[in-house]
Amino acid sequence: MDVWTRHNVRVSGPAGAPVMMFAHGFGCDQEMWHRVAPDLARDHRVVLFDYVGFGGSDLSAFDPERYSTLQGYADDVLTICRELELQDVTFVGHSVSAMIGTLASIQEPSRFAALVLVGPSARYLDDEGYVGGFSEADIADLLELMDSNHLGWQEPLAGMVMANSDRPQLAAELEQMFCRVRPDIALQFARVTFLGDNREDLGQVTVPTLVVQNRHDAIAPLTAGEFVHGAVTGSQLVVLEGFGHCPHLSSPEATISAIRDFAPA
Repeated sequence: MDVWTRHNVRVSGPAGAPVMMFAHGFGCDQEMWHRVAPDLARDHRVVLFDYVGFGGSDLSAFDPERYSTLQGYADDVLTICRELELQDVTFVGHSVSAMIGTLASIQEPSRFAALVLVGPSARYLDDEGYVGGFSEADIADLLELMDSNHLGWQEPLAGMVMANSDRPQLAAELEQMFCRVRPDIALQFARVTFLGDNREDLGQVTVPTLVVQNRHDAIAPLTAGEFVHGAVTGSQLVVLEGFGHCPHLSSPEATISAIRDFAPA
């Protein structure tokens, strides 16, 4: 299948400019980058895409076995890079895509110039000596809600993720993205996302890495971002004075600034 169709790939920005690839988080699609990508496309070759099962991707390509782990998504990132002949890529991954990009960079480090991890978490579940932000009961309740109420989980989760009560339009925008996802695909990706543990992978990252973290984030708390920063050798950490898990939607100017200050020119 043509990779452009499979992943609804869109490319903008000047030919020959440094490549910047944006990868969306759980339940979303490439539209979540609409407040930051156009600015960065002024002087970068910007690549946007949807994971299979999301946005404008080809739903017929969804394979539950392939996407039972984050490695399946990392393999797709590398397939897109190969098919588009992308090199020296700055990979900007939000939330779970931070770990997907991490896995892709470990597999083919020469393909990447840098990683920008926005709101990353290597493990969402709390563990002994580690604060991920969720208890086992929290995750079990979320998965049960998604399984039993296909039309009822989007609004509360969007409000929790966005956490900008003074701007309800942001949560509404995120809720609409959640509502576009087929329920079975959303549930499987939620299991893969919230039950995963990529802490041991972080020590294998060799490309320059930036962690961008909102100070007040209920999904990936500051402790999770600090853990990623501490585990990736030589990484940089930028803490934004914002709320919620999507600074590229709620604080686009600050997010753009952090990326520009770090990304290879």
